[in-house]
Amino acid sequence: MALLRKRAERRDGAVRDEPPRRARRVDGSRDAEAPRPPIVELRDATVVYPGGHVGVERVSFALERGEFAFVVGPTGCGKSTLIKMLIREVEPASGEVRIAGRDINRLPARRLPHLRRRVGTVFQDFKLLPNRTVYDNVAYALQVTGGSRGDIRRTVPDTLRLVGLQGKVHSYPDQLSGGEQQRVSIARAFVNHPPLLLADEPTGNLDPHTSVGIMQLLYRINRTGTTVLVATHDREMVDKMRRRVMALDEGRLVRDEATAGYADESTGEFALRVGAEMGVGPGQTMGS
Repeated sequence: MALLRKRAERRDGAVRDEPPRRARRVDGSRDAEAPRPPIVELRDATVVYPGGHVGVERVSFALERGEFAFVVGPTGCGKSTLIKMLIREVEPASGEVRIAGRDINRLPARRLPHLRRRVGTVFQDFKLLPNRTVYDNVAYALQVTGGSRGDIRRTVPDTLRLVGLQGKVHSYPDQLSGGEQQRVSIARAFVNHPPLLLADEPTGNLDPHTSVGIMQLLYRINRTGTTVLVATHDREMVDKMRRRVMALDEGRLVRDEATAGYADESTGEFALRVGAEMGVGPGQTMGS
């Protein structure tokens, strides 16, 4: 756990645009670091699709480093559009989308791969490569970003242990359950140890017991220092998580509520609490 946290802290610096600025004293000298910008900041962001459909409308919020937050709302409310904006898969017609202080829509196209290395994304349909093993699916995320063979050999096994798939390295996606496929997807998104992890409906097609395990995994990743933003319509799970909730309705942000959390919970304690509150019997947890 400590090793993962150190790696995340080292790599978190890579998303910064420039060295930290020094705060200016009253006498004009500089010595203290200025506060770091939020990891995510939207400023009146609006997306309009061809044909005039508004995906999101004048959405503004900031997500601080290390937060675990949810975006909720019914199907079609703009959750997936929001996720796509944060990886610049769609661009706003107006407003700004900032990652670590930088307006990503001003990035030249050649810098987009760098952005997407720093933002891990867990997609609703997993997007696994069917003809590759679990190990190779996760390794692929490092290969396309220029990882060395040595780095891949060291990092992939560690990540598969983190998600509880160390016994499935040679399996193919069609040999896995839905929950296991989602864990592979999360491992692939996290293998670069990004400072920001986005998850679009990660428990959408899973049973309650498996859903608790996936949320436990995301919570464990968050405890390494990675900021986690989850888009979901799973109201019951969100209620039990006790984390910040932002609600969208017809593309507009209608609620942003910070809920008191359980900051000192281990991942095992988290899983037992959430499972009990959802009426799910105790199962194997991933440890603290």
